[in-house]
Amino acid sequence: MEQQQLDARRIFIDKQTPDVYKAMNSVAVAVRSAADDAGLSRILLELINVRVSQINRCVFCLNLHSQRALEAGDTMQRLMVLPAWRETTLFDADERAALVLAEAVTTVDGEHIDDDAYSTAAKDLTEDQLSVAIWAAVTINAFNRVSILSRHPIRAQSAG
Repeated sequence: MEQQQLDARRIFIDKQTPDVYKAMNSVAVAVRSAADDAGLSRILLELINVRVSQINRCVFCLNLHSQRALEAGDTMQRLMVLPAWRETTLFDADERAALVLAEAVTTVDGEHIDDDAYSTAAKDLTEDQLSVAIWAAVTINAFNRVSILSRHPIRAQSAG
């Protein structure tokens, strides 16, 4: 009962301050456009979104971006093994580089990103792609915070 009362007091900050949320959405649109310009696929962007959301345990964003990854052409198998992506050969060099970078951005410790992670990513991604991958990770981290702090719910889907 106490948890329900706590949940009832949460506001959806995206609804409470919609102009700020619209600005965040504009950033996401700009990141997608920059990814296209830099030659990064929608699947790769969604892998970043899903992996960051896994780390942050954001159920709303996990639900949304897993569906978007599938719609973009990714496979259920890859999404299921994404937490252990280093242990598989299912991800190409660009995806692996972007995932290293996304994890480093999400788990940044102190004032800097892990130099090894950055160097590893820089071996396979161009400077434009590095920049976009970092922006993608920063952006989904921000959306994760909005959803986690607002406690955005998800609805069960029927088996289909």
